[in-house]
Amino acid sequence: MEISALEKVASQVRRDILRMVHAVNSGHPGGSLGCTDYVTALYFELMQHQPKFQMDGVNEDVFFLSNGHISPLIYSVLARSGYFEIKELGTFRKLNTRLQGHPTTHEHLPGIRIASGSLGQGLSVACGAAYTKRMNNDSRWVFSLHGDGELQEGQIWEATQFAAHHKLDNLISAVDWNMQQIDGPTEKVMANGDLEAKFTAFGWECFHLNGNSMKEIVETVAKAKASRGNGKPKMLLMKTAMGFGVDFMMNDHQWHGVAPNDNQLTAALNQLPETLGDY
Repeated sequence: MEISALEKVASQVRRDILRMVHAVNSGHPGGSLGCTDYVTALYFELMQHQPKFQMDGVNEDVFFLSNGHISPLIYSVLARSGYFEIKELGTFRKLNTRLQGHPTTHEHLPGIRIASGSLGQGLSVACGAAYTKRMNNDSRWVFSLHGDGELQEGQIWEATQFAAHHKLDNLISAVDWNMQQIDGPTEKVMANGDLEAKFTAFGWECFHLNGNSMKEIVETVAKAKASRGNGKPKMLLMKTAMGFGVDFMMNDHQWHGVAPNDNQLTAALNQLPETLGDY
């Protein structure tokens, strides 16, 4: 797809996110809006995947959402790319829905391969998938996405060491580096320091990008793919703005897990063109 077409999809996904969390007065709009461009680019341009879902992901690219609280984003993108009917987005966080607040596998929702309510686990799963693909001579890619606050989990760094030791250069992970988490700025809660120096020291190859620029996302993932064969897993250090696309939400940790009220929803939707039709 052209960059402009991807941007139009992202605008609709952002509308979905806001309407979903508003409808039940519950959810996490901030990080969802900030990561919309990246996840949209993956599913609509950068990954080879099949909406006719197979759990094992053989011979296709697979994606693991580790920061599962941004579930409105993955649900919208999966629906919009054909995994299930778009109208199901209206069941988000409701009783007996398949669209739980954090993704689960027991609901058998197409496109969801792991439950990711607990932070810190997704990179370990991604490492296992990448290792399995290499053992099975499956040439496709494994992608994962993580919050920068999530990097405070020790399991992330165990998996980081594992990936480098086993030279998993078919793994492309990304950090949503918005420097915000539920309790405030990451620099005040627990500073991450120099992320490039850390991941490089562990044996990863790092790429910097603006995670709210569709053009930079597409170009940077292409660069990461081109470096396959060097034995290094890839880390995208992705600068984003929490709440991107809605001026009064941007760069404010207060929107990590707060739904907009009626007036706020109207103001937010007025900033985001309806491009594919609301559900």
